Amino acid sequence: MATSVSDFIIDRLIAWDLHHWYGYPGDGIGGFDGAMGRAQDEGKDFTYVRPTHEEEAAFMATAHAKFTGEVGVCVSTSGPGAIHLMNGLYDAKGDNAPVVAIVGQQARVSLGSEFQQEINLERLFADAAVFVQTVAAPMHAQLVVDKAVRMAKANRGPAVVVLPADVQTMDMEELAVEHFVSRTGIGYAEDRLRPDDDALARAAEVLNSGEKVAMLVGQGAIGATDEVMAVAKRLGAGVITTLLGKQVVPGDVDFHTQQLGLLGSRPSYDMMQKCDTLLMVGTNYPYGEFMPPTGRARAVQIDLSPRHLGIRYPTEVNLWGDAKTTLAALQSHLSQHETGWQEKIADENRAWMKENTLVAMTEADPINPRRVFVSLNERLPENAIITCDAGSTADWYGFHVELGPNQMGNLSGRMASMLAAMPYALAGKFAHPDRPVVCTIGDGAFQMMGMNGLLTVKRHWREWSNSTFVVLVIDNGDLNQVSWEMREAGDPRWDTAQLVESMDYAGYAELLGLKGIRVDDSEKIDGSLDEAFAADRPVVLDVRCDRNTPPLPAHIAFAQAKGLAESLLAGDPELGQVVKQSSRATAARLFARMGLTSDD
Repeated sequence: MATSVSDFIIDRLIAWDLHHWYGYPGDGIGGFDGAMGRAQDEGKDFTYVRPTHEEEAAFMATAHAKFTGEVGVCVSTSGPGAIHLMNGLYDAKGDNAPVVAIVGQQARVSLGSEFQQEINLERLFADAAVFVQTVAAPMHAQLVVDKAVRMAKANRGPAVVVLPADVQTMDMEELAVEHFVSRTGIGYAEDRLRPDDDALARAAEVLNSGEKVAMLVGQGAIGATDEVMAVAKRLGAGVITTLLGKQVVPGDVDFHTQQLGLLGSRPSYDMMQKCDTLLMVGTNYPYGEFMPPTGRARAVQIDLSPRHLGIRYPTEVNLWGDAKTTLAALQSHLSQHETGWQEKIADENRAWMKENTLVAMTEADPINPRRVFVSLNERLPENAIITCDAGSTADWYGFHVELGPNQMGNLSGRMASMLAAMPYALAGKFAHPDRPVVCTIGDGAFQMMGMNGLLTVKRHWREWSNSTFVVLVIDNGDLNQVSWEMREAGDPRWDTAQLVESMDYAGYAELLGLKGIRVDDSEKIDGSLDEAFAADRPVVLDVRCDRNTPPLPAHIAFAQAKGLAESLLAGDPELGQVVKQSSRATAARLFARMGLTSDD
């Protein structure tokens, strides 16, 4: 029997096979911190990583869950430390990532007295968490921890264990066989669920009747690549992946048109507008304007979360089950379709990719950020993990990165948090220290949290079996995504809000004993990336990019074009450069469609 409640909780998390924990100390969680120190001295099987901020810890736990399929764990003190967790825990909620947070609280006798750093934590976490419970007594700890882990896994979201300061150090008690005491066990429920044959047959009737089938595949299909491909080939379907599901289908599959929407491709948009049948797999894609017009397509949806079924498009058949098992069971019900539709999509996709590359090669001042991502895509190691923030790096990631079968990529999805790129990259590296990791991050996001994360890199990089950790900073002196959003809304870009303070990112890396490389010439991009991947230590690659390179979507709505024109005419300070870069991009696309190059 463990000595204290904290000792017991540590042992219980390990018994649940949870071995990577991210946290930040404080007196509100001091008893648990002390117990972790003792457990580490005793050689217990867990790793505790202390980043520079609780918010990072929560994002790292979320990313750990995404990159491993395990439950992520984060630890925080009470009061402000607990509040700092919220952004990362909402990210876990939004992206269906199982996370357990161990959070300190003031002693039970103080609750309700407005004690220092006392917050009603159950109320605070109620909206974000799938489960939140305060440990009221030693014999309560086992139930709360076991249920938190089980609820996080079953509901794929964050669960919070609130641990009062006095309870943390109490002697753990043997669970009594008596009224009110729950004696719980360890073990997850099986989540390989398949619909019954009747539901599969009804879904197959819809899919078999289609002649132009589109598949929209999300992160719920991670691990089901073979099944997705088999169904796509049986149906003669084109495949679109969401940003979070990008790794499900290899980028070199020619009928995989990558993403949909503002960060998507023209073949994806055209496929959605022209399909007569839609199969949604493991996705809760929210942007209805890019989905087929109402009545145009019959639809089937597969999802492990019943709450996601039928809420984005009027589906005829909803299949409640995990993607891998359900797709495998569905295959035998499907007839073999002709391949003409799929081949047409593949032809259009190849043309789009050539066009997109040509746009990336257009001149910019000083460097076209698209060009950087094209070069990065060509050089990504075959087992790399890549992350991006929710700014313009997400645009370039969506447009130009094509993940291979052994690569992983991720970002903050539904929350679209600006600062997730660095903690995601760190969690990917701690979870897979033998794999190269690339963090693509804007200068605004780097200054917000990336700089702090680099201190964690400094502290731990020598522990990694593979030291390749490349931080690619898109240095354009601007909060670029918001600048373009302002323009699309009809407002001119506002320097006071949008300019990012200039700094030497490569020099900062050198101060930390890492390698810094600064690039301001497009001819040096390829060589600089090669140098970064060959380095014997983590690298910050500071690339000076043009902030006026437009993230032109594949389909520009009239309202967007009108808003952009109005913003520029209203006195946008970069009017000339925006027009010049937009013209270059438009001309490159026109040349590509005519079979020409910019040299012609």
